[in-house]
Amino acid sequence: MGLLIKSARIIDPQSPFNGKTVDLFIEDGIIQSIQKNIERDTSQLVEFPNLHLSPGWFDMQVSLCDPGFEVQEDLNSGIKAAAAGGFTGLACLPTTQPPIHSKTEVEYVLNKVKSLKKHSVDVYPLGALSFNRLGQDLAELYDMAQSGAIGFTDAKKVSSDAGLLMRALMYGKDFNSVILTYCNDLSISKGGKMNEGVTSTQIGLKGIPHLAEELVVARNISIAEYTDCPIHLASISTTRSVELVRQGKQKGLKITASVNAYNLTLDDALLVGFDTNYKVDPPLRSKQDILALQKGLTDGTIDCITSDHTPVDIENKVVEFDNAESGNIGLETCFALVNTHMPKPLSLDLWVQKTAINPRKLFNLQVPSIQEGEKANLTLFDPLLSWELEQKSLKSKSTNTPLIGSKLKGKVIGVYNRSTYTANLV
Repeated sequence: MGLLIKSARIIDPQSPFNGKTVDLFIEDGIIQSIQKNIERDTSQLVEFPNLHLSPGWFDMQVSLCDPGFEVQEDLNSGIKAAAAGGFTGLACLPTTQPPIHSKTEVEYVLNKVKSLKKHSVDVYPLGALSFNRLGQDLAELYDMAQSGAIGFTDAKKVSSDAGLLMRALMYGKDFNSVILTYCNDLSISKGGKMNEGVTSTQIGLKGIPHLAEELVVARNISIAEYTDCPIHLASISTTRSVELVRQGKQKGLKITASVNAYNLTLDDALLVGFDTNYKVDPPLRSKQDILALQKGLTDGTIDCITSDHTPVDIENKVVEFDNAESGNIGLETCFALVNTHMPKPLSLDLWVQKTAINPRKLFNLQVPSIQEGEKANLTLFDPLLSWELEQKSLKSKSTNTPLIGSKLKGKVIGVYNRSTYTANLV
């Protein structure tokens, strides 16, 4: 039985149908036909007002907590949350216990995903850069790559050992590995609870200076230049960081960068109410930083948008602000957050470029495209549909998001991938 999608506006810069409203017929996981009007009586029908269709979105920075912290999230619930947010692919961070630092953990993730019932989300493990993410000895990068790891990172455990990063870049170059780095000088940011600025002074919380991020951004760019190796700078959040990346790209260095959806849209004034769900890492910055990040996104300095999906259980989140863990869940609200809070409406072509195309190119994965004969990997959504996020509707095991009860604009209708359609609205 095939799937017939009626009257969908195509958002795919790679497709000859981009910007056109057409019908799609999918059978056996392949786009069989794209025409103005298709009639198939034996097909499952998907038809919604203002339906938009793009290549499936990909989130390259997701904590799935499995193994070790399954009370916060597991692979099954994370996959459901991803599908609800419009993502048909994700890269899961090695923020587990034990960390994904050998082929054993890589194979655990891949085998567990394979054992799950039919679903629409591809899951790719990211291996740890160092053993136990301690920043001392390189992990088994080659073995993990052979087992299916698509890149390597110690996530937000940032090592002060610049030589370790240099050796990782040079070693990984032999097998085209992707190294992702998070930039934070812990000797400067230690003890900080939020962005250092007017708001931190007003409410009496210790600030995290921009310098903590920018020093490591500059260092990592210099290492990439010295080794002539590609490097990805994850979660940049300050005006100066954007400028450093821009300058590096202008020099022809092999640099890519990503920004978290919350850093792109929300500013540090929101912390006045001490809501721990706004405590994130990197912290919410100033409105000036947000404008610089948005400019960097549109001019090509920033390559990808990520949710930075970080589940935290109630015991570690609903506590005094100083003691709360950083992070919020973002898979289910990433698009709506950006679509709702960008000062100027985000071009849908740009959104697809930053969430569906560029992340896959970065990891050398096949990039889906909406064309006849291509494998169907699709996100169906309505960018104008208003809705309210309710806690009971969350697919994630954790509820640490400040958006519960918020009115949002832009809703995912469903996703199609792996020959499976997962409906979000029926």
